[in-house]
Amino acid sequence: MSTGIPTDREPVAPPPGVQLLWSGRVAEHTEDALAHRHLLDAEESARLDGFFRPADRDAYAVAHVALRRILGERLGLAPEAVTMDREPCAHCGGPHGRPVVPGGEVHFSLSHTSGMVLLALAAAPVGVDVEIVPNDGTITDVATQLHPRERTELAALPAAERAFGFTRCWTRKEAVLKAAGVGLTEDVSVTYVGAGPRPAELTDWLLTDLPVDAGYAAAVAVRAGGPDARLP
Repeated sequence: MSTGIPTDREPVAPPPGVQLLWSGRVAEHTEDALAHRHLLDAEESARLDGFFRPADRDAYAVAHVALRRILGERLGLAPEAVTMDREPCAHCGGPHGRPVVPGGEVHFSLSHTSGMVLLALAAAPVGVDVEIVPNDGTITDVATQLHPRERTELAALPAAERAFGFTRCWTRKEAVLKAAGVGLTEDVSVTYVGAGPRPAELTDWLLTDLPVDAGYAAAVAVRAGGPDARLP
């Protein structure tokens, strides 16, 4: 069964523990995604219709249509037949934890930002994040919330590198927190992921920076010690 996903970009080589990575530029997939919005379930369709900004709507459509196609191929199902649920939140037990496929046959994560989408599949809990590099004002407002060591590392970078340094730190953090099923319900100052050129080595997670277009940063985290089989 074909995913029907255009392969206009070079595939991103998955790091250890990750079975598949797919990234796409939103502008190159919007027309196809909106033409196939019938693949989405009722909840996804309602969310799609709720976006005020076309850029947000388009990124959501590309991400979720691609996810359904990829999961459908992995599970041997039609994309529209794929069912998804959420685990209980690891912090409060609420119904807003990590998104999952019932049965745990495959784990997945998706992220979308203005202009870019990133998806990952793995045999163990996985999280991905892609972010556009923000302006200096946003960095000034948010960087104070990072782990103290990350703030020190960020301040030590040359001024011209600080915006990207902040963004790669943020994507690392979101990738780990998504994989753990807590997301940004956890205080972002708690988990140290590093703001320097290499991500921190974590006990429970394999954390990797991913290549992405200029002006963006991306990262993936997968549970350490999980199966490392590649998709056929």
